[in-house]
Amino acid sequence: MAFEIMRGRRRRRDVLLIFCLTLLGLLATAVSGANVTYDNRALIINGRRRLLVSGSIHYPRSTPDMWPDLIQKSKDGGLDVIETYVFWNIHEPARNQYDFQGRKDLVQFVKVIGKAGLYVHLRIGPYVCAEWNYGGFPLWLHFIPDIKFRTDNEPFKAEMQRFTKKIVDMMKKEKLYASQGGPIILSQIENEYGNVASNYGAAGKSYVQWAASMATSLDTGVPWVMCQQSDAPDPIINTCNGFYCDQFTPNSGNKPKMWTENWTGWFSSFGGAIPYRPVEDIAFSVVRFYQRGGTLQNYYMYHGGTNFGRTTGGPFISTSYDYDAPIDEYGLIRQPKWGHLKDVHQAIKLCEEALLTASPTVTSLGSNLEASVYKTGSGVCCAFLANYDTHTDALVRFNNNSYQLPAWSVSILPDCKNVVLNTAKINSAVSIPKFVDRCVKETPIWSWFSEPIGISSDNAFPKTGLLEQINTTADASDYLWYSMSINITGDEPFLHDGDQTTLQVESLGHVLHVYVNGKLAGSGKGNSGNSKVSIQIPIILVPGQNKLDLLSSTVGLENYGAFFDLTGAGVTGPVILKSSSNGSSIDLSSQEWTYQVGLKGEALNLPTGNSSVWTSDSSLPKNQSLIWYKRSIDAPTSSDNPVAIDFTGMGKGEAWVNGQSIGRYWPTFIAPTTGCSVSCNYKGPYSSNKCLNNCGKPSQTLYHIPRSWLKPTGNTLILFEEIAGDPTQISLNTREMGSVCSRVSETHPQPVKNWNDELKGPGPMISLECPFPNQIISSIKFASFGTPQGTCGSFKQSRCHSQKTLSIIQKACVGSSSCSVGVSVDTFGDPCSKVSKTLAVEASCT
Repeated sequence: MAFEIMRGRRRRRDVLLIFCLTLLGLLATAVSGANVTYDNRALIINGRRRLLVSGSIHYPRSTPDMWPDLIQKSKDGGLDVIETYVFWNIHEPARNQYDFQGRKDLVQFVKVIGKAGLYVHLRIGPYVCAEWNYGGFPLWLHFIPDIKFRTDNEPFKAEMQRFTKKIVDMMKKEKLYASQGGPIILSQIENEYGNVASNYGAAGKSYVQWAASMATSLDTGVPWVMCQQSDAPDPIINTCNGFYCDQFTPNSGNKPKMWTENWTGWFSSFGGAIPYRPVEDIAFSVVRFYQRGGTLQNYYMYHGGTNFGRTTGGPFISTSYDYDAPIDEYGLIRQPKWGHLKDVHQAIKLCEEALLTASPTVTSLGSNLEASVYKTGSGVCCAFLANYDTHTDALVRFNNNSYQLPAWSVSILPDCKNVVLNTAKINSAVSIPKFVDRCVKETPIWSWFSEPIGISSDNAFPKTGLLEQINTTADASDYLWYSMSINITGDEPFLHDGDQTTLQVESLGHVLHVYVNGKLAGSGKGNSGNSKVSIQIPIILVPGQNKLDLLSSTVGLENYGAFFDLTGAGVTGPVILKSSSNGSSIDLSSQEWTYQVGLKGEALNLPTGNSSVWTSDSSLPKNQSLIWYKRSIDAPTSSDNPVAIDFTGMGKGEAWVNGQSIGRYWPTFIAPTTGCSVSCNYKGPYSSNKCLNNCGKPSQTLYHIPRSWLKPTGNTLILFEEIAGDPTQISLNTREMGSVCSRVSETHPQPVKNWNDELKGPGPMISLECPFPNQIISSIKFASFGTPQGTCGSFKQSRCHSQKTLSIIQKACVGSSSCSVGVSVDTFGDPCSKVSKTLAVEASCT
């Protein structure tokens, strides 16, 4: 007995010693950080190759109170990494004056990601493109003597290195690199330079070498990447961007195959239709990438968010940056995109050991059909069966079994035998969102201020000739006034015998308004394909002095292309008065003009609402140009759902809530009437104009107001209306879910986290979940097991229908926030034998 007691004590002592040593080891790892390297197969973190799934979320396109939920939803969706750009122009608006507060708090954003247990890919750039104003460069950079952007130019390199080092030093100070125990495992220098490098010649090549050397010299302890840079020098990893990257090969056999931007949709433009990308195609592209040796793939965007303020680039990029992402602009899960990609991630991870250990054996199974098999020495096996034909489904034989492969799809077999997922078969809920008008219906009390037409500032200045706008305003405002006086004596060559006088104005864009003697004479605008404006309008001039005022407006500055920084804006001429009959004319371009940067309302700081110039009486001006509006609004209290303001009835301008700009609005810019379709075939290569909706409608009417910007009552709403609008028509709305649907066949593969569970699993399941916290499934709008027809919101029963379906689903789901039901004849009975059956359900959540 004494021996047993002694042995027990020794065992406990040994266990305690092992525990202490383990704990010390973990603490040492936490202090010393993770070792991040790479080989030809993957990133290696603490000695282990990792198969990683990433998603882009840009911190300034959401708000700090949204970040934790966005990150958690990303983690729940199966992401390992969050990727973000660093936006130079918001952090250093004036040289050596920095701002990292609020939405700009990069350190806090990285910490939130790390706290959630995810990694970070920090794309410093500092050129970012990103449909962001001026590509992320601050405008003051443009005025540094002898500077040339993104080339072997000493002034530019000095500023680029200074800012890059500033960001790296901030991350190091907070111990945010993986080498210090933080979440950052990758950094990027430059961005898509390979797309434009040839325009810079030999100086472009030496610039790439310099950028790589500069970045690695900063000693972050993690690898650096360059996307779209086939000549990225060692040890920089070159990566792929695009809708498909399965064919991409790194420029060295020692580098892993990485995809930094898989575009989940496309950006929207004012005046354009809304692009979207079917999830079946995204899933196909993702699985093909991993099938062909990829080991890190990033969704651009996973949450797109909102271009608040004047941050949009383009020009003409809309305020919404929703991007048809798995998490929508308002922070809500977009189904079935989020759910189907989550299933894809789970299925891919079942193959991680084989994918990162073995090399594939690729076999043709027929025309446009192939099998890729990864098999380790220990016998672990994973297979991908791909049908990349754009039209024809196929039945293939593999390992003595038959498999049905829809066109443009890949099946994943984690044991080289059983299919857990096919990219074209969606086993995820579908949600139909809606906006609900939550405005209090009492008559609002508006105040207003009429913006003076023409010069109203003591800071105005005269100059002979026409000035380019960006060089004049330094983008301090969207607006620049060009003003002059014309003295009419009656014997001008273009004013004979009662001829009509025409004014011709040529502008680099983006929007132009012409006022003659204080009255609007005409307007013109460019578009995302051509920002230039050309106006020819009839005007009436009177004897004596006539006042000509041109208001030029920008809609975001150029953000992409070789030498994009040299793309100008504003009235560059000619400006010509001419006769409509005899051809005589006078060129006003070289005469003296008076210039005013910005508006009087901006100088008075009207966006804050704090000014004594506001007027308030019963004569509210409507449908007039250049009017500032102000009113108090209360936040919708019916729910905690996201809030949007509907600008239907307004023309074009900018809006502020409690001093925060929610961005430019432009609901009168209508998308073309053609090019859209009710549905989009996912089969075949995707392009940004393949799948469009919203044709013939305003490009954007609803604009996100973050909840954190709103008080329960007494919020100040400020509008500047540039064209003409009726502010009494606008309304506050909440983003809500109309229906949640799911449709699963009894033969549908069911992806799971653990393959052993799959072998014991119950088979296909249908799952429903309410999208908002504290919601429950209140009713079942439709339920049918058999051969139901239609889509979510328009399901219909067929002759093959189990009468038990509705009662079974109601019992399982109503009153719960989520539910799952097995899809089989064991549950619902067999309404029609020898037919493959499907369960379709539509539910309401309250």
